[in-house]
Amino acid sequence: MPKSRAWHLVARPQGWPVPEDFALVETETAEPGPGQILVRNLYLSVDPYMRGRMNDVVSYSPPYALDAPMTGGAVGRVVASAADGFAVGDHVVHMLGWREYALVDAAHSVKVDPDAAPLSHYLGVLGMTGLTAYVGLLRIAEFSAGETVFVSGAAGAVGGLAGQMAKLKGAKRVIGSAGSDEKVDLLTGEYGFDAAFNYKRAPVAEQLRAAAPDGIDVYFDNVGGDHLEAAISSLRVHGRAALCGAIAGYNDTERASGPRNLSRMVPWRLTLRGFLIGDHQDMRPEFLREMGGWLRAGSVRHRETVVTGIERNAEAFLGLLRGENTGKMLVALPE
Repeated sequence: MPKSRAWHLVARPQGWPVPEDFALVETETAEPGPGQILVRNLYLSVDPYMRGRMNDVVSYSPPYALDAPMTGGAVGRVVASAADGFAVGDHVVHMLGWREYALVDAAHSVKVDPDAAPLSHYLGVLGMTGLTAYVGLLRIAEFSAGETVFVSGAAGAVGGLAGQMAKLKGAKRVIGSAGSDEKVDLLTGEYGFDAAFNYKRAPVAEQLRAAAPDGIDVYFDNVGGDHLEAAISSLRVHGRAALCGAIAGYNDTERASGPRNLSRMVPWRLTLRGFLIGDHQDMRPEFLREMGGWLRAGSVRHRETVVTGIERNAEAFLGLLRGENTGKMLVALPE
């Protein structure tokens, strides 16, 4: 069987991760046992939630073990199979990324069609990323046509899709924040947002008030911190926020002071609701039908930032935390 290289976490980051926290290790590859498949990974996903799994704390997902292969979304080609219904040459999505070859329990993989869409899309616009935007906007935030929506981190993988979905579903106005002028231009140009601002140029609350002087009805939160505080101040009566992520604080070494305006929630009857996409898989068929139609019609635009080579997997993750990606951040593993 071929040898494989896999990334290990070798030290728990203190604040911002550094390259020395990771190591690329060569490993042996075992033959599949009953019900298993061996997959040659072709694309690996790096995502903000992975930063939380590097801490040794109790959370919704176990922390990464030290000196062991890390995990994450991946799509690849089956190269050996001992599982009914899976043949060599099939393509599958699974959660044993951060490595070249993965020995996967077939029950924990999903077959995908490379002729229906590029393989990378199954980790992004047609994968967890797209479903997260869909669930967060429609189920968690309970968006309705005619409402005003604010999306933070809107040039990222989830935010860009959430804003476009809101427009397609009849939003009165969609506003986004991003970390560069180029990303702001992307939001108001290619993605069709009504307004956007560079959060590095002036206080978020000030720029949000200028973009939405009459307030907002829905906030899709990917950032937390000052964005969440600003959104709470701008939410109208019965406003709702879908709390998807809080990347602004993932590398903090001290406890955040938190939004200082939570007292506004009672008189304005606001709802702030966190969610995990794993709790909402029942919406996947509906999402795939609707997103498939949007993609065929050219109604949804999306970007991918692709880094090539398993050697650059940790580099890609660190770049994601620094906001160097536009859209979905992926690592390609050429065969």
